[in-house]
Amino acid sequence: MKKKRYLTATMADGYMKTIGPTSHDFSHYWRIIALLGNGKTEVFWGHSRNLAEAKKKKIAAEEACKMRGWQSYELEIVELVETRA
Repeated sequence: MKKKRYLTATMADGYMKTIGPTSHDFSHYWRIIALLGNGKTEVFWGHSRNLAEAKKKKIAAEEACKMRGWQSYELEIVELVETRA
């Protein structure tokens, strides 16, 4: 059985997200900030097992932007770091 650990992502704006305890091999955290037509924002996030998997969210975000009528969106991807509980 794998050891459970905590993983933390620190975004460029200083926001920190901690995941865990988990035994999964997640390596990256992604966040999509969508600007809606009414000026509000909506945030979607998740984690992936590698950078390539996380980068695929760009395609999903482009499709969602068209389907949902977002004015714009920003996709951020950062590496997860193992941290203490």
